[in-house]
Amino acid sequence: MTKIACVDLFCGAGGLTHGFILEGVPVVAGIDLDPACRFPYEENNDQARFVERDISKVTTAELKDLFGGSDLTILAGCAPCQPFSTYAQRYELDGKDGKWGLLYQFARLAKGSMPDVITMENVPTVAKHEVFHDFVDTLKRLGYKVWFDVVDSSRYGVPQMRRRMVLLASKHGDIGMIAPTHEKPQTVRQAIGHLRPLHAGESAPRDKLHVASALSERNLKRIKASKPGGTWRDWPDDLIADCHRAESGRTYPGVYGRMEWDKPAPTMTTQCYGFGNGRFGHPEQDRAISLREAAILQSFPRNYAFVPRDGEVSFTVLGRLIGNAVPVNLGRAIARSINQHLATIATR
Repeated sequence: MTKIACVDLFCGAGGLTHGFILEGVPVVAGIDLDPACRFPYEENNDQARFVERDISKVTTAELKDLFGGSDLTILAGCAPCQPFSTYAQRYELDGKDGKWGLLYQFARLAKGSMPDVITMENVPTVAKHEVFHDFVDTLKRLGYKVWFDVVDSSRYGVPQMRRRMVLLASKHGDIGMIAPTHEKPQTVRQAIGHLRPLHAGESAPRDKLHVASALSERNLKRIKASKPGGTWRDWPDDLIADCHRAESGRTYPGVYGRMEWDKPAPTMTTQCYGFGNGRFGHPEQDRAISLREAAILQSFPRNYAFVPRDGEVSFTVLGRLIGNAVPVNLGRAIARSINQHLATIATR
């Protein structure tokens, strides 16, 4: 029987890893510098080891050791390429390599370990930058067949409008993404409509992640005046913020909004728990979505544990883990694409 092993770079809380495991792709390790990722990664992903390391310090020998004696190897990852992201700041990146150094590190490890398959997920705008094309050119020079395109996650069972650049590369011939699995996107109602109602600042007694951030008296009035799919322009004049009255502020209608029940959610971000941070108001209840709702909208299973039972729930930390994650169902679609490709290799 063919032994397969995958290593997930920049693994975060394990969204991509979990999707791979659900599709039968063995993930042996995830590497990330953020210690907050350790518990959710290892708790929810059997046999996958969390390695807390700066990617730039990981050697190809260490990576090959993680792969072990596998017949087929997969190197996966979502290199954080936003120049001003928390990841970029944590890695203390600067200059040309500072902005995009993590993707160059990904290329270094790919070149040194020569896995059978490589996959990367990132923001669509990464394709506008030289570093992405350097990455693709490096893989092609190494003999890989490379496919990449912007993918609509909602067409693969993720209940949000999340467009992502997905890259697949193989040493064994042409590879690409499977066809969309969902003709109609899953809606907010279908995803979170069954969860226990909450007030702002309240948490559910049986799920500590189902907790909504508190709202000031003014923001409580604002969300009560907000319509699903609407904007702050729906509010009475006395509730409109001074920054929105200015000409420059009129171009930001996507903040202080409610989601719509019968449409996919907007793109989850690291601040998706805050009413003023985007269209993250609950469609019906007068609050922002809870951390659990955000995780479900990222297609994490309802029982995915992000903190120990006695652990602290930090909106900042968990918002970062949830918002930065590769949606589990997108991970599943990528894994199916790889499985389909590997099946063609086996029949040659």
